Amino acid sequence: MEAIWNFIQQTGFYMMIDGFLSDGGWKNLVMIGVSLLLLWLAIKKQFEPLLLIGIAFGMLLTNLPGAGLYHGELWQQFMDGEIGYGTIMHDGGLLDFLYIGVKTCIYPCLIFVGIGAMTDFGPLISNPKSLILGAAAQVGIFITLIGAVYLGFTGKEASSIGIIGGADGPTAIFVTSKLAPNLLGPIAVAAYSYMALVPVIQPPIMKLLTTKKERQIVMKPLRQVSKTEKIIFPIVVTIFVALLVPSAAPLIGCLMLGNLWKESGVAERLCRTAQNELMNIVTIFLGISVGATATAETFLNLQTLSIIVLGVVAFGFGTAGGVLLAKFMNLFTKNKINPLIGSAGVSAVPMAARVSQSVGQKENPSNFLLMHAMGPNVAGVIGSAIAAGALIAMFA
Repeated sequence: MEAIWNFIQQTGFYMMIDGFLSDGGWKNLVMIGVSLLLLWLAIKKQFEPLLLIGIAFGMLLTNLPGAGLYHGELWQQFMDGEIGYGTIMHDGGLLDFLYIGVKTCIYPCLIFVGIGAMTDFGPLISNPKSLILGAAAQVGIFITLIGAVYLGFTGKEASSIGIIGGADGPTAIFVTSKLAPNLLGPIAVAAYSYMALVPVIQPPIMKLLTTKKERQIVMKPLRQVSKTEKIIFPIVVTIFVALLVPSAAPLIGCLMLGNLWKESGVAERLCRTAQNELMNIVTIFLGISVGATATAETFLNLQTLSIIVLGVVAFGFGTAGGVLLAKFMNLFTKNKINPLIGSAGVSAVPMAARVSQSVGQKENPSNFLLMHAMGPNVAGVIGSAIAAGALIAMFA
């Protein structure tokens, strides 16, 4: 009977019931419910399913009592300088091991290699003004940073929250893992959830800030970009950005390496691997390990609710910044810019560009803005990486 009782006490059912009655175990049940909701959104509604399924399942695993897959207390001791990676490898669980790739920023950088291998910078090279629109869309990051500071967050935490406005999940994880790892779970969930909601969040703001006549502007076709230009571009950008903001070098370097493999035409095998196998493997590890940080203790509090609200603010101001700058540029340019493409300056590639195309075509069915919008869109990837490097340099 003693052996049977010992077995019963080791079951998660017993731990959940015992914890529910005495130690706030209800929070675990709530988090399990949240993870199931995210799984439903990812599978049924197809909200960023490639990453959100992993994040939600990691959240589910870490909140199952007794599984011992992730130990938040070990990582707190690590951040306090009391233990090193050796202790975590010895005492940690499976998700602790995978989380090392997040903590060391390996996963976000490898994902940027894959993004670079899939990105065509041709529209940006063809229309350099797109770079300004991509930069303008990063205004949401800094406005939200200021707002977060006023709400009582530290500079490091506010920077991590603000970077949600870049609409770039890997960059948000990169910054947060360096500046505020205690907020990684809520920020990652917010970043990827809002990326999936770009088609819902952006159109009302775009229509509010533009007139029907502006939304109907037809832009001239982009010029053809030569292969030489596409090869030189990633090399020049890497050198310039790494010298300007050295903290951004890991992200920019990996992004441009992947793109150079693509554009060089002599590394097709590596390009395919970066686009497919590498991207898929890292996405699995990144999603499940980030989800593991969303424990009941770190997620169920007023702070998390503030992050969710500030994330919407960041997206809204980022969208508005790109649109308004495009309108301002039209005051001085002969060839008018359709302001809708400014909203694509957030880094959700290519979703934000598709939203610009969709909204524009509703106003003028013969208008094709997709390639024009891809310029600010890929510029936003570069802009968010530079902003991330700047924030790390200021607050790390």
